Amino acid sequence: MTISTFSLPRNIIYGENALDHLSQLTGKKAALVTGGSSMKRLGFLQRAEDLLKQAKFDCIIIDNVEPNPSIETVRRGAKAMLDFQPDWIVAIGGGSALDAAKVMWCFYEHPHLSFEDIIPVGAMPPLRTKARFVAIPSTSGSASEITAFSVITDSRNHIKYPIVAADMVPDIAILDPLIPAKMPPDVTVHTGMDVLTHALEAYVSTAATSFTDPYAVEAIRLVFENLETAYLQPENMTARFNMHNASALAGIAFTNASLGLVHSMAHKIGGEFGITHGLANAIMLPYIIQYNRLSTDKYRQLEKTLRINDLIDVIRDLNRRLNIPSTLKECRETAIEERKFNAVLERMSKNALADPCTLTNPGHPDVEDVRILYQQSYYGEEAFMFLVN
Repeated sequence: MTISTFSLPRNIIYGENALDHLSQLTGKKAALVTGGSSMKRLGFLQRAEDLLKQAKFDCIIIDNVEPNPSIETVRRGAKAMLDFQPDWIVAIGGGSALDAAKVMWCFYEHPHLSFEDIIPVGAMPPLRTKARFVAIPSTSGSASEITAFSVITDSRNHIKYPIVAADMVPDIAILDPLIPAKMPPDVTVHTGMDVLTHALEAYVSTAATSFTDPYAVEAIRLVFENLETAYLQPENMTARFNMHNASALAGIAFTNASLGLVHSMAHKIGGEFGITHGLANAIMLPYIIQYNRLSTDKYRQLEKTLRINDLIDVIRDLNRRLNIPSTLKECRETAIEERKFNAVLERMSKNALADPCTLTNPGHPDVEDVRILYQQSYYGEEAFMFLVN
């Protein structure tokens, strides 16, 4: 029997107006990290800064983190931190802002490291020698506020790298459903399907345990019962509260059990074409579940627990109700041209297989399996004929 670990933030503050907890922090300097403009436009960034100033903090703002945070952005933020010397880093925004802030934190504490130094799992040295970390998500999806994961893009080579380090689990996660209540409908849908994918992949992960499964199952149940309502009724605070909690619960599951092929493949096609991560997950999820059924009976167990007949049918029906296309070829968000798709297919397949998330996928996929799954997700092919080694 192998020895496992289970980790989560020391404090999870959740509920309406949980953001007010910032006024209870103690320290001298805080660096606020955020994305483009939504947190500023909606007043949440100013509210966070005001609360920190109530607690006698001097603050700087590091903003303009892009949707797929780049190595260059991470370095820019780390330099600002090195100049300012904060003792708290407060990330507020979507998963991109939280992910970027985590790696800025790493380079602030260890400026001698290169990006290549931290890519291998477990390679990051200890944090908290200079600062502690608060994560405040504006979307109910990435669960970066809970996890030991960060995804950073090498924009020159069009590759997304998942960075995994236990020390990146935030000290404090603040889950205030008033913030994601302002999400546009498409963001609600894409981040919500990311939650579902996190939970499902954690549940069937080869590293899943009796510690992680309950969190995954509850997250799946909450998504099935609340995502469509949050999409159709944006101001429904019960649905928002449940989806925000589902995101965190799924994060607890996958930061301890890891993920699988859906995320590996979404990382790589996202790096090539810029498709939103949650949308890529939602489209590819049914195809990869069908493949994974060859190697695990946990989907059947889940169907029994949730009292549903066919998980794939339920997901496809949910996708239709949320206006998610059934194939990558039909994607309207960003054009994935057939010629370019086929030109990068082999490279994407190899890179996805090498992604750390593949390590805990059920079965033993090879490059050919991944290539076929990309093709099925693109064309909508229904023939699942795989060689069993």
